[in-house]
Amino acid sequence: MSQTTDHTSAPADEPTAEPDVLDRLSFLDRFLPVWIIAAMAAGLAFGAIVPGLQGVLDAVKIGQVSLPIALGLLLMMYPVLAKVRYDRLDTVTRDTRTMVLSLVLNWLVGPALMFALAWLMLPDLPEYRTGLIIVGLARCIAMVIIWNDLACGDREAAAVLVALNSVFQVIMFGVLGWFYLDLLPGWLGLSDHTDTETVAFSAWEIALSVVIFLGIPLAAGYLSRRLGERARGREWYESTFLPKVGPIALYGLLFTIVMLFALQGATITSRPLDVARIALPLLVYFAIMWAGSYALGRAAGLSYPRTTALAFTAAGNNFELAIAVAIGVFGVTSGQALAGVVGPLIEVPVLVGLVYVSLWLRRRWTDQEAPRP
Repeated sequence: MSQTTDHTSAPADEPTAEPDVLDRLSFLDRFLPVWIIAAMAAGLAFGAIVPGLQGVLDAVKIGQVSLPIALGLLLMMYPVLAKVRYDRLDTVTRDTRTMVLSLVLNWLVGPALMFALAWLMLPDLPEYRTGLIIVGLARCIAMVIIWNDLACGDREAAAVLVALNSVFQVIMFGVLGWFYLDLLPGWLGLSDHTDTETVAFSAWEIALSVVIFLGIPLAAGYLSRRLGERARGREWYESTFLPKVGPIALYGLLFTIVMLFALQGATITSRPLDVARIALPLLVYFAIMWAGSYALGRAAGLSYPRTTALAFTAAGNNFELAIAVAIGVFGVTSGQALAGVVGPLIEVPVLVGLVYVSLWLRRRWTDQEAPRP
């Protein structure tokens, strides 16, 4: 995010040796949990004291996402994608272990785990259960880039894995929605099909979301690096330009959180017990996906940066897409929409916490891999 956390010079396939990384975080990055909590509280307060705010903010949309949230997402992603060294992407695409593990975790393990947790923990709440399953199908293409960057993960690997998720999201979201919401419950005798309805997914709308929220900042980041390096050289670009635009990502993140909670705060605060029921399977999901991905990456012999990119891209979800689908199919006041809304309420603080766990693991990883005297 900031100059102090930049790690562009570290090779992607070698562990870095900065055991004091937590101490070297900038003031903004070091107190990120405080800013996140403050942004969530500000959003809830903003939504409560300004009547009609949701109608105003939802009046203009990009795809299915409110314009203010869309702008926040674009601002949040651009600086990180501007840091990517695009001339090194081939080192990631040649890493078949990382690519295969990512596909397995995101499109086999993740949806199946969310399906299992939703049925185990919400057997009597079919609307919330369906909403959580939709969340599990929406693989992350936005905020995960921020979490990976803060945790000193491999930027190039994160960019490639997010792009891979985007392609599979367009192809597989509708297919897996039909499988997990209709076909599989019938096979297992879990549903009589009276508690859900057929969910229709528009591949075009999903593709448009990918183009907007990944394609635009990716193109801007690529052009920034190519034109900046061509005009002034790589040293100027990474030592002068990137530190100036880096903080924009944090500001975009905080603005997005404020807007998201301003839009959905009333729904969250009016049903606290329901929020708690929905939160529990989400907490278990994030813990299993993140820890399991780290263990799998370690067992496969991946470096810390690659493992971190793998873990955060597997643990994160595209709540913007999940909320848009739930609202479009079931309505804005539905239980399915509430489940999508609760997602970022849980994901944001949990993954921020996991960033700090990752940085702690980075010390141990480096120590364990360091050559013995």
